[in-house]
Amino acid sequence: MNRILLTFFLVVCSQGVLSQESMFRLAPLFGDSMVLQQKSAVPVWGRGTPGSDIVVRSSWKKEGTTKVGPDGSWKLKITTPAAGGPYEIEIRHDGTTLTLKNILIGEVWLCSGQSNMEMPLQGWPPDTVLHSTDEIKHATYPNIRLFKVKRTYSPVLESNCSGQWLQCSPVTSETFSATAYFFGRNLYENLHVPVGLILSSWGGTPVEAWTSREYLSRIPEYDSTLRAISVTAEAMKVQMDWLRQFPLIDMSLRPSSGKWQTLSFQDEDCASPQFNDSAWPIMRLPTLWERTDMGEFDGVVWFRKEITIPVAWLHTDLVVELGPIDDMDITYVNGQRVGAHESEGMWKADRVYTVPKNLVDTTALRIAVRVIDNGGGGGIYGPPASMSVHPAGQDARLSLAGDWKFLPVADYRGDNLFVYGAKGEQYLKRPKLPMDFSAYSPTALYNSMIAPLVPFSLAGAIWYQGESNTKDPQRYRKLFPLMIENWRDAFAAPVLPFYFVQIAPYEYGTLTESQFLREAQFATLAVKNTGMAVTMDIGNVRNIHPANKQEVGRRLALWALKRNYGKDVVYSGPLYRSSRRYKDRMELSFDQAQNGLVLVGREEGNGFQIAGEDRVFKSADVRVKGATLVVSNPDIANPIAVRYGFTNTSQATLFNTAGLPAPSFRTDDWSR
Repeated sequence: MNRILLTFFLVVCSQGVLSQESMFRLAPLFGDSMVLQQKSAVPVWGRGTPGSDIVVRSSWKKEGTTKVGPDGSWKLKITTPAAGGPYEIEIRHDGTTLTLKNILIGEVWLCSGQSNMEMPLQGWPPDTVLHSTDEIKHATYPNIRLFKVKRTYSPVLESNCSGQWLQCSPVTSETFSATAYFFGRNLYENLHVPVGLILSSWGGTPVEAWTSREYLSRIPEYDSTLRAISVTAEAMKVQMDWLRQFPLIDMSLRPSSGKWQTLSFQDEDCASPQFNDSAWPIMRLPTLWERTDMGEFDGVVWFRKEITIPVAWLHTDLVVELGPIDDMDITYVNGQRVGAHESEGMWKADRVYTVPKNLVDTTALRIAVRVIDNGGGGGIYGPPASMSVHPAGQDARLSLAGDWKFLPVADYRGDNLFVYGAKGEQYLKRPKLPMDFSAYSPTALYNSMIAPLVPFSLAGAIWYQGESNTKDPQRYRKLFPLMIENWRDAFAAPVLPFYFVQIAPYEYGTLTESQFLREAQFATLAVKNTGMAVTMDIGNVRNIHPANKQEVGRRLALWALKRNYGKDVVYSGPLYRSSRRYKDRMELSFDQAQNGLVLVGREEGNGFQIAGEDRVFKSADVRVKGATLVVSNPDIANPIAVRYGFTNTSQATLFNTAGLPAPSFRTDDWSR
């Protein structure tokens, strides 16, 4: 069967046109240009005609045979040699032969998490990756292969996902994870073997979305949610069947430059002042629409509002301010486009648009805003004071906060836009779900973006996530180790190396104390064969997406180079181990500080606090004594506790001689 015919065959199968009994399909990770884990018995699996023979032969002279089971599934193992290639694999099934070409043998890593793992090498302007343009220009590594799992979610376990193995080049790397790329590049430059990187990530998602139903059921707090998800699964099938009647735009096929521009959703009339929106529902703005009856929704939504301006403002340039919009917008006034933000990553940008005086020829000002949300929260969501209209250069303002008409016109699912347009208010007929279910729901991403990869043979996994769990760090203490155990069990690798990034300092606000989430991550080092890359010195307290992804990738790679590959490198910053109390001071001991500690001064202080028996923390004096610290305060006679870097925005001051920072820590276990 040639490649074109096979591709057609698999597409037809995935759409459910062929019966299960006649379906032949390889698991999604098997294809041309893939990387297989070296010196392993790697599983190969897929679907086929029940009872038929499967024969797998490799050009490195290893083979395996099996029969397709009664349920249409098959799996076998084939032994791989030491790193090298390119090779070919031939798969025979029921009279057909498929040949996979340009296969490399090397080191395969799963890369997952939320937006800081997902953030591509080209960045999300204005959120940029350090030296991005130059890095992309030089990203020619044909022996590094990239597989990006297409974003999708599901309430039930899935066996299939979409993606394609690509050679690393300036073209393929720019939309691939920056963190994963720099990690893989470091491995390749140190090991000189092929590297395969499987990226499965989704911005804004919590750890429970990446955990299976089986493992979440071990936590009683999820019982009712898991029951509701079971009921919702059936309702989602009905909703998806409804969506499939509408035209589809596959966003993965659009070029990265201008991806979200020039899109039509059968909604062009929505900008017109004469458009009849009398049947549209009302939403009070500003707000994220997830906080309204609309609930979880990713896609395209129109907002419309009419206000009456003073006569004195006629034929005057006006300024419309809408505050931040998540994620993209095109804004119209009296039927004419006055401004737009049409690229990803603009969710924090305030929208301030000038309305030329020739459009201000009546006291009726009709404002229409088309918002596209491609993940996470959506809507016009800033403070009420950020929404107003006023004459250019004048202080007098009219508020735009309050009731707006709204109508969704397209639904965004798994990089596909289902377009139902504005005519007939089709969204209002959309089948309802018993509960909101999205990529941010428990089990949603494990089901669709991890389960289809199981049990591909891996060298290990890297993980960058935690920001979305900062509201409940105590639960994260349970969830994160549970997810690691879950993945190790699924991939049949009880001690699969798992290296993760500790979240960077960021101003989350007074309601969040992210230091406790960092502490939960630090505690996860107690799980066997884990490692943590600390970022307290390379964060940005005003940007949750720090630019220096090179160093993040390097620090993750240090753990792998030492633990997986036995390289003689310093792989961790100082890790707090224990403390001793004295009458006038406390002395702290550290691991990973064999050659001593280094304390770096900052204008805001050294980040250390010390408390006496009254539990009131005060700034501390700190002195380095080899691999220990002496911490004191002249006003505290009997110190009992020390904290370091224990705020949302604390910057690193404590390093080892290799220049790697210590994570924040505390010697006490008080709740706050």
